[in-house]
Amino acid sequence: MKKLLQFFRLSVIGLLLISLASSCVSREEIVYFQGLKEAEARMDKQRKNSLKIKPNDLITISVSAPEQTAALPFNLPVIGVPQGGTDMGVAVNGRQQLQTYLVEENGTIDFPILGQVAVEGFSQQELASKLKEKIRRYVQDPIVNVRLVNFQVSVLGEVKRPGTFDVQDAYITLPQALGMAGDMSIYGKRDNVLVMREENGVTTHAYLDLGDAKIINSPYYYLQQNDVVYVEPNGPQRQSASYNRNAGVYISIASVLVSMAVLLTR
Repeated sequence: MKKLLQFFRLSVIGLLLISLASSCVSREEIVYFQGLKEAEARMDKQRKNSLKIKPNDLITISVSAPEQTAALPFNLPVIGVPQGGTDMGVAVNGRQQLQTYLVEENGTIDFPILGQVAVEGFSQQELASKLKEKIRRYVQDPIVNVRLVNFQVSVLGEVKRPGTFDVQDAYITLPQALGMAGDMSIYGKRDNVLVMREENGVTTHAYLDLGDAKIINSPYYYLQQNDVVYVEPNGPQRQSASYNRNAGVYISIASVLVSMAVLLTR
């Protein structure tokens, strides 16, 4: 019996030592953007305006001018939608809403007065400047605003709130997308975050190391519409998936039995 008790005690001590050893995590494994100063020194001027319009995108375009009546023919009719309804996929709340243009597969839209206009590959600012030049032939001092309304990114895997998120701004970075999803859990693999993107009908991808500040120079650091971010679980989390979920119960039962054995042998 004494040998049995000694075996149990050694086993408990061994488990404690293993637990302590596995809980030691280095700073490099969990801290984001290490070496930021060096990365900033090499950072090329990118990608705040890198969001490009693609086929099947939905965009709104509004044209105004000091003489507003002259600009009216260059705007789609404004439609009022009852509260709680939607118009072309854009949520409205009982207010008037701009109609959207659907970018055709050939990268064009059918624009009032101007006819077919190529928009694929332009940023919102670039397209606004292009339309402004064309409309200036008809309207004095036109003001053109372009907005992409189907800008969404999906964040999956080891984050606190996985899902698909609407982006209201003209750009979003990978860390901002992770922030919208509640950040990575402690079980996320920070040195191997996958970003998937569809470009010209082809799916491309990159693996980014959030611990390395040089990712700010990656073309995948600034996300584009319909990008998918996947945070892979780290080694311990993958291994835990194969563990018996009742292991905790069994360990508790074993602890009670050991305690009873100690009391009975005193």
